[in-house]
Amino acid sequence: MSSALAKALSVLEYLAYQPIGSAVSDIAKSLDMPISGVHRLLKELETLGYVRQVKGMGEYELTIKLASLGLAFLGQTGIGNISQPILDELAKETRELVRMSLADNDELVWVGVSQGSTSGLRYEPGADQGKIVHLASSAGGQAWLAAMTDEEAIALVMKQGLLKQPDPGKDAPATVADLLSVLNTVRENGYSVNANSYLDGMAAVAVAIKNPETGRPIGAVSIAGPSVRVTEEVIQTYVAPLKKAAEALGEASRATLYFSQRE
Repeated sequence: MSSALAKALSVLEYLAYQPIGSAVSDIAKSLDMPISGVHRLLKELETLGYVRQVKGMGEYELTIKLASLGLAFLGQTGIGNISQPILDELAKETRELVRMSLADNDELVWVGVSQGSTSGLRYEPGADQGKIVHLASSAGGQAWLAAMTDEEAIALVMKQGLLKQPDPGKDAPATVADLLSVLNTVRENGYSVNANSYLDGMAAVAVAIKNPETGRPIGAVSIAGPSVRVTEEVIQTYVAPLKKAAEALGEASRATLYFSQRE
């Protein structure tokens, strides 16, 4: 990392996944930076209100300022207002977890969620919200990739990494050939479906959200749940409402400049 700005952003990104804070030495080791430099950056970020030092412990943690900026941005785009009713309706109908991911440059990010199951065995995705989606192993990632050419898809996967670290699902595509076979099946069916791929014990089905004017993929919407309950037979009953929701989300994207400005 060559600039102070890049280093500061890397510290913020690291702390985003450390909800209880992290010691200066741990941050420095993880980011391969000198302790003195990390300490100096933390003090500057503390002055700006982005981090704080945990009293009596010495660790540093993020304040809510960075999160509030992200929420303010999403609020101004109108993405939440136009998508949440659609996600809620799909979750109510399927009684499973529904998630929406949106494309951001060469990545896919989980930005919307609705939990349809109110009791029993559930998959709780709280820690995934705001995270970059692992493309090769997730149903949403596979649906998004399948809407591209093989060349475009493989380039994005190689940039991110074929296998999700540190714990790839036991049935996740292990080679480029495996992934290309998966993407061909997704194109034939019009949706992606997998089990024990992103996470052992979880099954999911997803459809790409496309710009209604250009046809380019702008995200994905998925339904996921425990694989003991979300079987292949059950997934087939989800396909039609999922495709309907993806089409509705694509049409709703017309209501925000966020997408039209990025085509």
